[in-house]
Parts: sequence; C-alpha cells; structure tokens
Amino acid sequence: MKIYNTLTKAKEEFKPREPGKVFIYVCGPTTYNFIHLGNARSFVFFDTVRRYFRYRGYEVRYVQNFTDMDDKIIIRALEKKENPLFLAEKYVQAYFYDAQALNIQKADIHPKVSQHIPEIVDLIKVLIEKKHAYLVDQDVYFDIATFADYGKLSGRNLDFMQAGARVEVDVRKKNPLDFALWKAAKPGEPFWESPWGPGRPGWHIECTTMALKYLGTGFDIHGGGNDLIFPHHENEIAQAEAATGQPFARYWIHNGYLTVNQEKMSKSLGNYFLVREILKKFSPETVRFFLLSTHYRSPQDFSEENLNHAARGLERLKTSIIFLQEALARPGWGDASQSS
Repeated sequence: MKIYNTLTKAKEEFKPREPGKVFIYVCGPTTYNFIHLGNARSFVFFDTVRRYFRYRGYEVRYVQNFTDMDDKIIIRALEKKENPLFLAEKYVQAYFYDAQALNIQKADIHPKVSQHIPEIVDLIKVLIEKKHAYLVDQDVYFDIATFADYGKLSGRNLDFMQAGARVEVDVRKKNPLDFALWKAAKPGEPFWESPWGPGRPGWHIECTTMALKYLGTGFDIHGGGNDLIFPHHENEIAQAEAATGQPFARYWIHNGYLTVNQEKMSKSLGNYFLVREILKKFSPETVRFFLLSTHYRSPQDFSEENLNHAARGLERLKTSIIFLQEALARPGWGDASQSS
C-alpha cells in the first residue's frame, strides 16, 4: 500500500509503527457551529481510510479531537449570551448527529481540549525547560528560531515567512511568527490555573498534547484538510519534536478543499452549506458518494447540479450491482468444468 505523504511530497510504501496496527490522528471540528459540507469531506474521507485499513486486517486506533475551547467559541458564546463550554458541548452533540447521518463511525477516542488542560500545561513546562518557549507577562510563546526544522511540512522558508508575515505584530514576541502556547485570561473568558497565571491554551498545543497522549511519538498517520498544513500542523510538529526529540507523525495526509464557484467553502467567507440542511434535499448515501467521487487531494466544487449528478451515478452503480448479483446466481455461471 502506498500513501502520498505531505511531509516528503512523495508516495511512500506504508510501513506501520507496529506490525498489524495503525495509529491515526485526525483534527476534528472547532465546536462553535454545525458542520458544513467542507468539514464533512475531510471526516468522510478519513472515515473511509480507517475502514479500508480495517478491511485489510489492521487493528486501527483512530483519534479525532474536539476543539471545545477557542476564540471562535468565545465570540459565538458572547453573541448568544451562553457559557462557552455549554455552547461547545451543544455542537459536539450536533456533530455526532450529523456524522451518524453520513454513516461516519465514531472514533475510538474523541478527546476534548477542556478535559486535557493538565497535560497541556505539562507539555508547555517541558518546552520552557528545554528553551523552546518563553514567558511574556502571563502569555507563553513557542520560539520558532529554536526549532531548526520549522517549515519542513509546508515547505516554507523561515526567512521568507518572516519578511512577509501578515500576522498582527506583537512587539513583546521575539519573532513575529512565534505562536501562543498559553494565553493569559481576559475578562469574561473561561480560564484555568497554571504556573504562569490563569489562562487557556493556544490552538496548536492542544492537538499536539492529545495526539502524544493517545498515540505516542512516531505514530502512523496524521490527517486533516489542506488548510491545516500551515500553520496548525507545522506548529504541531515543532512543539512535539522540540519537546520529545522524536518524530511526531510519520505520514501526513491532507484532503483538498470543497469549493463553491471555485472558492473554498468556509464559515468565514459565508459560502457554506450545513450538512443537516443538505440532507433535507439529498439522501445521506448520495452526499457521502458525492464527497468520495473526486480524488481526495483535488479540490471539489459543490453545487446542487453536481449532487444530482452524484445521485444518478449512485443509482447506476446500485443497478449494476443488482445485475451482477443476479448473473452470479444463475446456474452454470462461471462453471469451468464445461468442456470446450
């Protein structure tokens, strides 16, 4: 079996860390809204990958997290005047409802950020002790200059990134691209106690911590959408390998965008279609078939016309299977004993 590895930019023969076993981590949703079809493309694809490995006889440990504490969740909670963690949990349950409708099997483990604060704090401590992170007031930042391999996943040059940095410059940081591991508490926001004062974790350290806890170093596959390659997955690698001195994940798989009129479907652009709304018009198996009908690394354009086309294609496939089953059931089909 060969896998295209984003890390090496090449197809590689898949060799599991442990014979007969596959360890997979996939970035799950940030739970501030219902999932849209762009989210679903990734989840359906990696569900299919997991099923294929099991079909091939592998024992699979599949981890997909929930980011249940994030800036977007806090903003949405303020708008709706709800507790951020209660809001996040509502959308966690909504995810399971939509995923079940699309026949996406539950992960073996669905860790939540809010339930892993002690482990996150411990990992940040290690990074500080190893001089890969520094404290500014009550914020903690990762020092990217201390990690020589920064940029190896995305193929980006550090000097070029620094010159063209578009992030809002924080003069307290050593480098504009240094990213937050721990954010000091702000009025009205959820917080947890830490050695650096009350606050909450940064986005990138969350996935690193949970992946290491449940899969260990050098696990087999880390997956997600193309939009996560940089900075999220790049930063995950930096944190994990700086802390452990070991390879983080060995194969990186990324699926392409779902687009609308050739533009990426996203909540920020407002051009998204919720899974639960689409399922009012199309069957779950049609939607799943549509999402798997394009090569996983290629962009896929969404329209109702394309979904209708997928529905017709699925019906043709079903009809062909019925004809084949009927043919195989006929007496004498494939009887090699007949003399010529």
